[in-house]
Amino acid sequence: MIKKLDIESDEFQTVFELTKQFTDKVCEEHGFVYNPEADVNESVQMGLTRNKLIYDKRYCPCFMVVGNTQEEKDNADNRLCPCTPALEKEIPSQGHCHCGIFCTPEHAKLIEEKAQSTEEEIVHSKGFSKEECEAIFTKEQISGHEVESLLEARDLGFVNFNLVDTREWMEWVGHRIKGTDYLIPTTSFYQAIERIEDKKNIPVVVYCHSGSRSAYCQRIMLDMGFKSVSNLDYGIVTYQGEVLSGEED
Repeated sequence: MIKKLDIESDEFQTVFELTKQFTDKVCEEHGFVYNPEADVNESVQMGLTRNKLIYDKRYCPCFMVVGNTQEEKDNADNRLCPCTPALEKEIPSQGHCHCGIFCTPEHAKLIEEKAQSTEEEIVHSKGFSKEECEAIFTKEQISGHEVESLLEARDLGFVNFNLVDTREWMEWVGHRIKGTDYLIPTTSFYQAIERIEDKKNIPVVVYCHSGSRSAYCQRIMLDMGFKSVSNLDYGIVTYQGEVLSGEED
């Protein structure tokens, strides 16, 4: 079941401010800095807020929360922010945690330099053949303009696939890619995935905010027997096509 929270409520906003203070403290205590992309930080902080309100713990929003009772959740070794894998492995070796909010100063500088020096050349891809579109489905990571091309091809009847948003409901309501078929939040993945378990032979494209949550779900879906699952590399923040906001009619 997808949990819906009112992000404009006083309760959410109060816990959201406390969560920002919490992540500030994590940075201060460990010598980290925030990701230079403010949208990444806000997305993670909102996810932590959601989990604090639902589970009374700031479970990492980039991973599903396993277990029904608190004892089951503890035994499942769910990630609590700042999680041990991030502190002991991810940040020392990669310069950032899995969610991307906590970075070393060196890695943050690299992100800024990359943003200043590179721009993706957006190529609108109307006219892709069926074969060219099907070739995209063989790729693990695909770009924003490739997703646009696939959506255009689907509208023309060339291909069929399911576009899946793995973010939380509150993010989905805020904005989502036009043409998204299903919301399957990472934190309630196993409950929500039931909606498409009978569609494993149809190619799937997954996305989240920056690409990490959806890549995690991608691996699980492939293990579950989905025939083809491609991930929108770097997430919705790189998507230049049309987006929607609000609940569905």
